[in-house]
Amino acid sequence: MNRTTILALGSLFVGITVLGIKILAWKMTGSVALMSDALESIVNVATAAAALLAVIYASRPPDANHPYGHHKAELFSAVLEGVMIVAAALAILHEAWGAFFAPRVIEAPVAGLLVNGAASMLNAFWCWMLINEGRKLRSPALVADGKHLRTDVISSIGVAFGVVIAVVTGLPWLDPLMAVLVALNILWAGWGVMRQSVGGLMDESLPEDMLEEIRKVIATEATGAYQAHDLRTRQAGSAIFIEFHLVVPGDSTVHEAHEVCDRVEAALDRLLPGSITTIHVEPEEKAKRSGIVVY
Repeated sequence: MNRTTILALGSLFVGITVLGIKILAWKMTGSVALMSDALESIVNVATAAAALLAVIYASRPPDANHPYGHHKAELFSAVLEGVMIVAAALAILHEAWGAFFAPRVIEAPVAGLLVNGAASMLNAFWCWMLINEGRKLRSPALVADGKHLRTDVISSIGVAFGVVIAVVTGLPWLDPLMAVLVALNILWAGWGVMRQSVGGLMDESLPEDMLEEIRKVIATEATGAYQAHDLRTRQAGSAIFIEFHLVVPGDSTVHEAHEVCDRVEAALDRLLPGSITTIHVEPEEKAKRSGIVVY
């Protein structure tokens, strides 16, 4: 079992634990805002399960039907997570709307908030772990799960603040109002997760700062070639694909051109471990006016 799978399994365990704690806090207080917090945790469990299945499937090696691997399974998981976040937000809005017309008295607010705070601390630690490790492992599913948990932590802080204000002021309508604000925050987070994941499914290029690093590697490592052009990149889950044309002297032997390609591929793999590089070798008359000049 690789580290990505272990982290995804850990997310499922943490999600179930946090859900149980938040349901307890909600039952102790009867707060609609705390109920909304617990409802979001149900989504956390469902999306953690989806991320675990996606990570397991994405780790499968290429086969005859999927010669480029199964990496995009993680992106489908992230899209599903975004959809479920939106569904949770709509459910919270529905409950909050009813609570505006039938305000509920918040019971045992101190004990309930302490219990809910313990769940938020666990979520805060785990979201930090997922985002950092997910970026290192280039796992969109883990990063999306971590960002969702970060939204949950922010929501929980807002919920706690709203419950305290509602109790202190004696204005029960502040409780459902805070639930509405939580729902809007969740909607925004869900949109962000879906937008990023759809970009991956549409084979968006790598960020410009990473493209610049790739150009520098090619320019310094492709000694013996004249130029590189038509650089194209994309990311599918944890896999990064790099393609470009490399212009070499017309009298170069196949062996010489291959040595240059091997050197560039090795350097790109050091920059982006596990990246898959495809180089199309061309003679010097194929050089273009714009391209990466080799030092």
